[in-house]
Amino acid sequence: MELRTLKYFLAVAQEESISKAASDVLFVTQPTLSRQMQELEEELGVRLFERSNKKTILTEDGIHFRKRAEEIVALAERTANEFKDASQQELTGDIFVGGGETDGMRVIAKVFKKFNEKHPQVRLNLFSGNAADVTEKLDQGLLDFGILIEPVNKQKYDYLALQSKDTWGLLVRRDSELAERKFIKPADLTKIPLIVSRQSFRSNEFSGWLGRIPLNVIATYNLLFNASLMVKEGVGYALCLDKIINTSEDSELKFIPLRPSREVGLVAVYKKNAAFSKPAALFLEMLKQQLE
Repeated sequence: MELRTLKYFLAVAQEESISKAASDVLFVTQPTLSRQMQELEEELGVRLFERSNKKTILTEDGIHFRKRAEEIVALAERTANEFKDASQQELTGDIFVGGGETDGMRVIAKVFKKFNEKHPQVRLNLFSGNAADVTEKLDQGLLDFGILIEPVNKQKYDYLALQSKDTWGLLVRRDSELAERKFIKPADLTKIPLIVSRQSFRSNEFSGWLGRIPLNVIATYNLLFNASLMVKEGVGYALCLDKIINTSEDSELKFIPLRPSREVGLVAVYKKNAAFSKPAALFLEMLKQQLE
């Protein structure tokens, strides 16, 4: 299986048309591209496409293969760029950082600002996702660093504790009946419609804090911004971390911390014995200096 074939497959998947991918993207003949896709399906032993007169769409196997193909192509291109950049006298290249929506990303911003002043040809690539998304890409070599909530797998990753903590609370409309509360207690959550983090919901993160109190969970989220729109529209109340959504006085929304309080530590993680590019290795040194 050649890298070129994977790129051809991704072009067809994107355009949903072999003829369009051939003429507009890849600049090859349609019969050549059709033959390549047929040989790829024969090599894998599965059908990747459902073909019709109007569209060429992915099968379930095709959708799964597209994810793997994207990862392989991205890693191959990143590797090629790292070696090409290493030959340049001026430091060039890319740094890849992933994390959820958290105020801890400010540390990355501060360090990269200093880094960029010294090495303006290096580009920072940010990926937003939950812990599972970030660790998957770390393990695949598609990210250099991840910003995660403690605890982390210390056998698998090295880590740096960030100088900040996030606090759990409730995101409410300022005209809601709970808006005047200074704190939110478990009993306050019993009868209101809740929008909760999918990750914390699956891991039963609040089971100890709540005790046996049942929740009325009407929706889940993995990134908070869309959930905050639901809160604005009066759909429900979002259990979330602070300092992510604007809750200043002129905002429609207000953040109220939980009581007893729930704080989480934040860490920057990276694979043990990671083979860093020159930009990533230097960025790590600057990050360590920032956190001393």
